[in-house]
Order: sequence, then C-alpha cells, then structure tokens
Amino acid sequence: MQSLYGDFYGTTYGNDNDPSSAPGTIYKIDSAGNYTLLHTFTVQDGANPLGALVQGVNYWFYGTAMHGGPSSVGTIFRISTSGEFQVLYNFDYSHGGYPMAMIQANDGNFYGVTYLGGASNQGVVFKLTGLNQITVLHEFTGGSDGGGPLGGFLQGSDRSLYGTTGSGGSMGGGTRFRMSPTTGGIEVLHSFHAASGLAPIALMQHTDGFFYGATNADGVSNGMNDLGVIFRLDMGLSPFATFLNTYGRAGMTVSLLGDGFDTASEVFFSGVPATEISDVGSSFMKVVIPEGATTGPITVTTTKGTLTSNKVFVVRP
Repeated sequence: MQSLYGDFYGTTYGNDNDPSSAPGTIYKIDSAGNYTLLHTFTVQDGANPLGALVQGVNYWFYGTAMHGGPSSVGTIFRISTSGEFQVLYNFDYSHGGYPMAMIQANDGNFYGVTYLGGASNQGVVFKLTGLNQITVLHEFTGGSDGGGPLGGFLQGSDRSLYGTTGSGGSMGGGTRFRMSPTTGGIEVLHSFHAASGLAPIALMQHTDGFFYGATNADGVSNGMNDLGVIFRLDMGLSPFATFLNTYGRAGMTVSLLGDGFDTASEVFFSGVPATEISDVGSSFMKVVIPEGATTGPITVTTTKGTLTSNKVFVVRP
C-alpha cells in the first residue's frame, strides 16, 4: 500500500511448500524507486504473508502471516515505517488458523477472517482490539453460513462487515455474508452455485454504493464453464466519497475518490472548507487539508448531490 508520504509498503509471500526456506519479507519502495528490506520472517514470527498491509491511524502497518508462529497456523503482526517489527497474536486453531484478510474499521478495531480453525475447522471472523486481544465473532460451520473464507473482507459504507466464504452455503458453492461488528450477528446474502459462480475470492465496494466481486470457478458463457464470474451486489446504499490516505495534517494533500466531481465541487473536512483543489476528474481529485480541520467525515458537493466519506478521516496535530 502507499503511505501518506508517497512510499509504498508491501510483502512477499515466500515458499508455500517449504516456508522455512523462504518465509517471506516486508519491504518499502520510496517515491524515487529505492528498495528497502524492512523485515524477513523467521517462521516463528510468521510465514507467507498473504493479505495486504493496512496502515493504522497510529502510523504502524498491520498484517497477517498465513503460516508460522508457535502453532504453525499464522500470526498477526505490525511494523513501523522504520522496520520495527512486533508479533501481536499467534493463532492457535481454536481462535482460527491461516488468517487471510484484515481491515481496520471505523471503531478503531481490526477485523479479519481465517481460512480454517474454530469449532468446526471452517474458519472464523475475529476482532483484534488495541490491547491485542482476540475475540472470535463467528465460527463458520461449513453449512448454510459457509466455510473457508478466502478473502475479500471489508467494511461497507453502512458500517457493516461484508465478506465471502469459499465453500458451504445452501448450494455448496460458498456464500456472501454481512455481519454486525457490534453483535457479531451474521446474515447470508447469497449462496453461490454453478450459474452464479463458485468459490468467491474477491469483494470490494465502489463509490457508486454497489459491491463488486469475482468467483474462482464456474458460471456459463458461450457454452464454456468453470472460468468464474464477476458479480455486483446491490444493498441499496448511496454513493459516497472515500480517501486513499489513512490520516494527514493541515497542509498535506489527500487523494479523494467519488463520482460526479468537477471544478465547481467543494470539499469540507468536518465542515471546514478546503481551498486548494487540483487534478479534478469525474471520479478523482487532490485536496490540501485546510487549517482548522479536525477528525471527522469528508464531504464533497457534486453534480449529483453531496457525498460523505465512508469512514472518518483522522487529522493529526
């Protein structure tokens, strides 16, 4: 991912068949293209990082390693921009095993899924608090609620958590689900089958309010099958704006995404107007954080109405 200062941070997966020989790394590439190795995994602290890094509002990057740790079923870690590395949690199967995606939600907690583990060994949804405490919100059964979540986990603009499972459901091809981060209650929105695709592996929400995703297999096109599908989910959510930076200070530039932007659009940080707007396109613009801005939503006036950001923008002192 790209940090506020223009540097890119990422991971390499390593050797899946023999993690001990190449467990993976974390690296940085600056805006000039210079590469820095920040950390090499040791297997004991994790191996085979799979999900994308997430930059928290405290500047650290958070991620998961699919393998490694004392139980060999994965870890949660964080790393600073200078390369200071810490293991935050070692998975133990009862709280899930083989973690996939992880996000930081609006409440400040991190949420994620594991591919296996839990009571039925079908994976779990977990929450990681700022005290590095893990709470299992849901244990998949492999039945109607699905099993084996493969990724595509996110918080929608309605603050609910959305994800997919690679198997299970009433039709056996996986599920698309919605979950309350407060209660942990899960609602299956769709059970996949051959015609709608099997084993969904990706999910994202566009600023038009719709969710989009892809499946790993099946679907029928021109007499061919088993190639997968791309789908759209309509939950009746309104269009919104979003930002690419996790946080910022007055005077820094933020990149905004949305719909219906033009040169007449106005941008407000918690009600404080921004006066420096550039590179305006119909769905993208750059905005300088104004003096007096405080932590809160970003709103943008557009030709289609006023868009509000899907999450709170953190303004640092």
